[in-house]
Amino acid sequence: MVGKKVIVTGGTGYIGSHTVVSLMDEGYKVVILDNLVNSSRDTLLGIEQITGASPMFYKVDLCDMTALDAILYAHQDAVAIIHFAALKAVKESVDRPVLYYKNNLLALLNLIEGMQNYGIANFVFSSSATVYGDNDVPFVEGMERKAAVSPYANNKKIGEDILKDTAAVQKDFNAVSLRYFNPIGAHASAQIGEKPNGIPNNLMPFITQTAVGLRKELLVFGNDYDTPDGTALRDYIHVVDLAEAHVKAVARLIHQHQKDNYEVFNLGTGKGRSVLEVIQSFERSSGIKLPYRIVERRAGDIPVMYASTQLANEELGWTARYSLDDMTASAWKWEQKIRQINS
Repeated sequence: MVGKKVIVTGGTGYIGSHTVVSLMDEGYKVVILDNLVNSSRDTLLGIEQITGASPMFYKVDLCDMTALDAILYAHQDAVAIIHFAALKAVKESVDRPVLYYKNNLLALLNLIEGMQNYGIANFVFSSSATVYGDNDVPFVEGMERKAAVSPYANNKKIGEDILKDTAAVQKDFNAVSLRYFNPIGAHASAQIGEKPNGIPNNLMPFITQTAVGLRKELLVFGNDYDTPDGTALRDYIHVVDLAEAHVKAVARLIHQHQKDNYEVFNLGTGKGRSVLEVIQSFERSSGIKLPYRIVERRAGDIPVMYASTQLANEELGWTARYSLDDMTASAWKWEQKIRQINS
């Protein structure tokens, strides 16, 4: 793919930055669009350290159509857009639903309109396993999506519907929605990784921040679920595996290997891992005994979520490669790196 250009929105974020690295490793030119609300320009330095090159970067709010239009005009030779940029905190979406619907859906609509204006044909959407709701496991792409448990999840459902409806009537528009399960870990170089602002919303950074003493203890929400050890099960996937799936999706689109204008793939390992299993893996990886406390269940949490990955394995030619210990070890290496830098 030497020389082909891909636009990545939210490319300085956690998953976005790892995908930028994977794209550049495959020879793509990358243009990042990000407003830096949930990320930092420092990530660009990490990407350069890994790849030896600097992606083009624009600080832009995708809700500003005038600014976005000028960028898309300048880069209308792009072969695809990968869209990560969105507000993503589930609790905040519950507290501020209008903000989430306005920001996330307007950004998506502006991108689609810009693609139509300048003939950019291929789109990869950052979706989520939350679109399945409280469903039977394993989650399979063709199953009915049940009621969304948060405005964040509903944003993803509506986003998928917008893409599906657009692809149905616009034959030169091709889209893939990638439904993520639970990405954790960091690049092996420890140059990029997950660095949430404020209190983490996800399990892994809470674990690593507790291990370095930034948090007093880890709270485990519930140990009375109908699972082997009573704690909730999730399908944890290494962020580098996730990033590589996006490169596969782009290649599928530009080589016109898709079977429909709109396709959906789960990205997970196909295995449910409990909260306690993740803690035990981290303790093996780090050699640290983690302080944690069992507390009441958290409202809205689904007991068990894991993927069927057969479709992605067969159609994308993609399989998750990294073990849970690989994931926790890389997350710990990253946490140690950033704390040394900031100390």
